[in-house]
Amino acid sequence: MAANLLSDMSPATRRPLPPPSSERFARPRLAEATTPAKGELVTTRDGRELHLRAIEPGDVAALQRCFSRLSPEDIRRRFLHAMSELPAPMAQRLCRIDPRFETAFVLMDDTVQPAEMRGVGRIYVDEAANSAEFSVLVEHDWSRLGLGALLMQRLVDDCRQRGLSEVWGYVLLENRPMLQLCKELGFTRRLTPEEPGTTQIALRL
Repeated sequence: MAANLLSDMSPATRRPLPPPSSERFARPRLAEATTPAKGELVTTRDGRELHLRAIEPGDVAALQRCFSRLSPEDIRRRFLHAMSELPAPMAQRLCRIDPRFETAFVLMDDTVQPAEMRGVGRIYVDEAANSAEFSVLVEHDWSRLGLGALLMQRLVDDCRQRGLSEVWGYVLLENRPMLQLCKELGFTRRLTPEEPGTTQIALRL
């Protein structure tokens, strides 16, 4: 994946996102010191540290362990259907992305060994529509600390760098935290009568 996916766009070309809520979805404080080999150091409001970086082929086991810690509700909200496990071929595919059409960021907890994945956000580019579908997942014990907002902001920045016109995704109507987060980031909702209980949210770039 190109190294500039994590870099900021110039002020002349990048439109800043509306700031998230100052409380529930406050952005994590980014520590001044970073470790390039591990990624961007992120310190949450409760003092825990994670590294934000691009996903790597060697993250397969960490991704599977992360999936194993998800509740059935978390899995349904992320994948929109029930799954009992994340098969190795699927995990390998998710970790071996094609940077021409995909971007994936992970939040890694290096305070434990082996390092654990606490969150992941990704986009899939539709060249024909000049848009990208997004997905974001944060482990339950690390939720409501602003990490979902951080991942979304990085994905939106990446979409703008690619020159895309829109980023969108499907969200269950019961997933109120994600709907609230996306509302604060400027996303709008679209009716999806063919998918009861689900709404499509989109952000024009």
